[in-house]
Amino acid sequence: MELNDFVANFADIFDDIDIKKVTAETKFKELDGWGSLTVLGVIAMAKTKYNKTITGIEINKCNTILDIFNLLTSK
Repeated sequence: MELNDFVANFADIFDDIDIKKVTAETKFKELDGWGSLTVLGVIAMAKTKYNKTITGIEINKCNTILDIFNLLTSK
């Protein structure tokens, strides 16, 4: 799993976001459009693209996109 690909896949979950402004260090909870449906999108992306299972509780413990990436790579 490549970090840059993960960041791009993460950004794709959002409707109107400039992918160039999203980095691994982005605090995703501060992004416009972040909410419970986006959490479900991240969970679905993790399962379909990376065959990894994560929970909303695990995501809520993360602060940056890099934290979620590290969570997935640890599984």
